[in-house]
Amino acid sequence: MSVLSLFHPDANPSLNGLDIYKSTQVRDKQNFSILGQAPTIAAAAFLKTAGKPPVLPLSNLSYAENLLYMMESMENKSYKPNPRLSQVLDIIFILHAEHEMNCSTAAARHLASSGVDVSTAITGAVGAIGGPLHGGATKTFPQMLLEIGTVENIPEFIEEQRTLSGFGQRIYKNYDPRARVVKRLAEEVFSIAGKDPLFEVAVALEKTALSDEYFVKRKLYPNVDFYCGLVYRAMGVPPHFTAVARMAGVLAHWRESLDDPDTKIMRPQQVYTGVCLRHCQPVRDRTIM
Repeated sequence: MSVLSLFHPDANPSLNGLDIYKSTQVRDKQNFSILGQAPTIAAAAFLKTAGKPPVLPLSNLSYAENLLYMMESMENKSYKPNPRLSQVLDIIFILHAEHEMNCSTAAARHLASSGVDVSTAITGAVGAIGGPLHGGATKTFPQMLLEIGTVENIPEFIEEQRTLSGFGQRIYKNYDPRARVVKRLAEEVFSIAGKDPLFEVAVALEKTALSDEYFVKRKLYPNVDFYCGLVYRAMGVPPHFTAVARMAGVLAHWRESLDDPDTKIMRPQQVYTGVCLRHCQPVRDRTIM
C-alpha cells in the first residue's frame, strides 16, 4: 500500500504543501483510488502466493463480487461468483468497515495528523490490522481450533490456556452483536460451500467458555473474529482481506480528521514510572574495558 503514494505525487503534502487536501476533488480522487486499488492488490498478492497470475477486476461486478472473481475466475471473464457468497462477503465487509477509534483507525489518524499523504496513513493502519490482537485474530482463531482438534479436547485446552483467540472486546462487555450476525452467515456459507468440521469445535468452544466462571466473570464473550475466520476459510478468502474491509472506515476517519479545525499533530503525554534516583559514577573514575 505504501507504494501507491508514488503514483500520486501531485497529492503528496510533502511535495505540494499542506493545503493540497483542502481540495474536495483531490480527497475524493484519493479515496476512490485506494478503495479500488486495495482489493485488486490484495487479490493479486493472494494469487502470487499461489503461483498464479493476477486478474483484473470487471466494471460490471460489485465490490465483493470482484474480489471473489479475481481470486477464482482464472481470467475466465464469463465466470460469475456465487451471488449469495458475494452478499455474505459484502455483509462481513460492512461489519468490519467501521468500529470507532480502534487500533488501526487510531494509527491512521495519528499519522495523518503529521500531514503525510493518505497512502502512508493507510499503510500504518494496514500494519496495525495485521497484529494478532487486532485484525490478525481472523487468522489465529482457526489456527487455535486446529490445535484443539476435537470437541473432546476443549475442556483441557481451556484449563491449560485461559487466553483464547476470538474472545473479548474492549468496547462490548457482553456478546459482540457483530459476532451473532457472522455466526448466522457461517451456517449459511457452510450450506453452500460445505461444512467445516472446525465449526462444530467453535460452537462447542463458545458454549463451554460461556459457562466457565473465568470467562463469565471477566465478560469474555466471542467477538467478530470468532466466526469470521471460519467464514473466510470456507469461502477461500485469505485473512488479510480484513484490511480491505477496513479501508472505507479508515478513509472516512482520515477525511474527518482533515475537516476538524482542532486537529493538531498528535503528541501523547507519557508519565515516567521508572527508577527515580540513579547513582552515576564520575567520568574521572570510570575505566575503559
